Formats: sequence, structure tokens, C-alpha cells
Amino acid sequence: MAPRTLGNMATRREFGSWLSGPDVPTGETTDRDSLGLPASGPGSRAGLGRRVVALCVDWAAASAISYAFFDLDSWATLGIFAVMNLILVGTVGSTLGHALLRLQVRRLDVSVPHLVGLGRSAVRALLLCLVIPAVVWDTDGRGLHDKAAGTVIVRR
Repeated sequence: MAPRTLGNMATRREFGSWLSGPDVPTGETTDRDSLGLPASGPGSRAGLGRRVVALCVDWAAASAISYAFFDLDSWATLGIFAVMNLILVGTVGSTLGHALLRLQVRRLDVSVPHLVGLGRSAVRALLLCLVIPAVVWDTDGRGLHDKAAGTVIVRR
């Protein structure tokens, strides 16, 4: 069998990959992602690292309140966490952790940044507290809790 020469080799483009990202013609760039949000900067989707740190800040705040009033009861902590998410995301669009990390929860179905509202916030908070929907992501990098609520976490 003759050795393969450079002319016979398959290229990465021929095989394709989910890691290679969108197919953009050479010399062109995209300024929007698959959700129609800016590809970078304010209004772009928040990265996983910042979202996890924000979640940890929120859980620490809920734990501190639970410790002060309920002797760190785990159900009380979860309830406080849920209420914080429900009220803060529904009214101002960010929790304490989101605000510290300059993140915001926005509705995805409107072109102008819009408040999430208590209904969508309730769906999001409930599914976030169930954990599994929050750790299962779609191809856009959004957790199922955000997908079900029609929201996305973006940079401010």
C-alpha cells in the first residue's frame, strides 16, 4: 500500500466537528451568535465560569441568611435561594451573584432588553432548584431552566 501524500489527505473541513464552530467563509466574521446576541462584549452570552461563580455567591448568601434565622437548615437554605432568584431575577434581572459579576438575566423573545417578569422567573427558579435542568445544556450553552423560561444570561 502506497503512503498517503498531502494531496490525498482529508481536511478538517471535510470531516467537520461540533468543536469547529459555525461555518464562516474565509475573511468574514460574524458579529452575532446563534441566538442573535452580540458575539462578544455587553449583551453577549455569559461564560460558564462567571455563571458558576455567581451561583456560588448566591448560594453563600442564602446559606448566611439560613444560618442567621434557621440554624443553617438545608431546606430553608434552598427556599431562601429560590425566593431570592424569583424576586431578584423577576424584578431587576439579576441576583446578588449576577450583579457582582456584571451579569443579567434577559428574556430571549424580545429584541429590546426586557425584564424577565415573575412568571418566567418562577419557572426558572423552580427548575434551578431541581438542579438537573441547570446542569443540562443545549447547543447554545443555556441550561434547560433558562430554555424553559425563555431567558438567557448575558454580560452587562
